[in-house]
Amino acid sequence: MGNSEQAEQRVIVALDVPDEQSAIALLDQLPQVVWWKVGLELFTSTGPKMLEVLKSRQKRIFLDLKFHDIPNTVAGACRSAAKYGVDLLTIHAASGKDALKAATEAAHEGAAQGGVKPPKLIAITLLTSISTRQLAFDLKIPLELPEYALEMALMAQEAGLDGAVCSPQEVAQLRQTCGDDFLLVCPGVRPTWADIGDQKRSLTPAQAIIAGADYLVIGRPITTATEPDLAWKRISEELSTVT
Repeated sequence: MGNSEQAEQRVIVALDVPDEQSAIALLDQLPQVVWWKVGLELFTSTGPKMLEVLKSRQKRIFLDLKFHDIPNTVAGACRSAAKYGVDLLTIHAASGKDALKAATEAAHEGAAQGGVKPPKLIAITLLTSISTRQLAFDLKIPLELPEYALEMALMAQEAGLDGAVCSPQEVAQLRQTCGDDFLLVCPGVRPTWADIGDQKRSLTPAQAIIAGADYLVIGRPITTATEPDLAWKRISEELSTVT
């Protein structure tokens, strides 16, 4: 791939900003970015209007709302979200198998009602801000962290979901076990020159791709940089070395 092609296809830039004005400023600064993530903060602020802005610019959308509720409520949320024509949509695997199955069916129903292509439904295995110690002592989960993430991904796969979100440190094991057709999305990716922030289980962009990630979600190293365009170019150059 060319110098920027790998990044354009694989890097999802997180629009973790508080309002439409800030989001549009980033879009204008980074016109070369194809994939954008809209999460809870921006969606709560702007609602679907930001999705309309992205679609008007022919961008691909990762709607990362991490639905986590009873099956009926999750299904309703996925049915509504699918009508927006987004590309990726997230739900917590911890919602349980019944909710995951309901979400899958509802997403297809909503897309059909909206006359759009169904989103790829992606399960959250475990937030990348959670450490091994927190999993054991705060959440009282007796499994080792890699085992827990794998069990959540396998349950999602069995329920018919298209992929999972995991930290870069679990992606190699999930790729080996879940196969090549299961999408793996990795947040918590940090270049060596960026602040690690609140991420507990991180790798560099190149390391994450080599380990088996399909998509990398990168926010603050790009969006809070003094020159976001320069940060994007540095990541593109790093990924251009990955075959």
